[in-house]
Amino acid sequence: MSDVDTKHTISSIRLTPGGPVAALRAEASSAWEAAVGHRFVTELFAGTVDDSVMRKYLIQDYQFFESFLSMLGACVAYGDAVGPKLRFAKQLGFLEADEDSYFLTAFAEVGVPATDYADPQLTGPTEGFRDLMYEAVDSASYADLLVVLVIAEWLYLDWGERLEPMPVRRVHSGWIELHRGEDFRAWVQFLIDELERVFPTGEDAESAAVRDRLSRIWHRAVELELAFFDEAYVQG
Repeated sequence: MSDVDTKHTISSIRLTPGGPVAALRAEASSAWEAAVGHRFVTELFAGTVDDSVMRKYLIQDYQFFESFLSMLGACVAYGDAVGPKLRFAKQLGFLEADEDSYFLTAFAEVGVPATDYADPQLTGPTEGFRDLMYEAVDSASYADLLVVLVIAEWLYLDWGERLEPMPVRRVHSGWIELHRGEDFRAWVQFLIDELERVFPTGEDAESAAVRDRLSRIWHRAVELELAFFDEAYVQG
């Protein structure tokens, strides 16, 4: 992994000062900054990611599509109010219309046949993060689901909003565009606001146990995101 580069990164997200999400973000700052400023991100904006690295990255990332759909569906099922349920249902439509279309176009651009991305061997980070996503679904806990979703989306918004020129090739610029802009920023802000709303604040033992669990999930998710970037450069 190259030196971490975050000098062109901004943060447009609003956090409650002293709130639970700000605390979780600060606790995992080292791994978070390493992921946001990763070599892959720097090369992505420069348009210099080797096609072999891009192929591996995209094939592995595509394996989250089904589990991500399951997480959004679980949020529709386990959310505690109609408004949030409808917001998650709306996001399900976005994934089909925009994100899946990007993957299919990108696979064609870098020469990945359908047989290579349909059912590939998973790397350790891919398997680990997918397991984490399904664990959140199986938990039937809205808070658990939100923690994983916040990591998966906010960390990408953080690097997606770098103040740098866009690369020329669509395979690079398209991936950046999916993780920036007003709509994506509003989606991430919604997830964070929801997590802050449902985060347990009680002094009882049960609330403390839930906070500990959510903190463990947060740290595990950030470490897996960083490992996922690293894995794209592992040959063999």
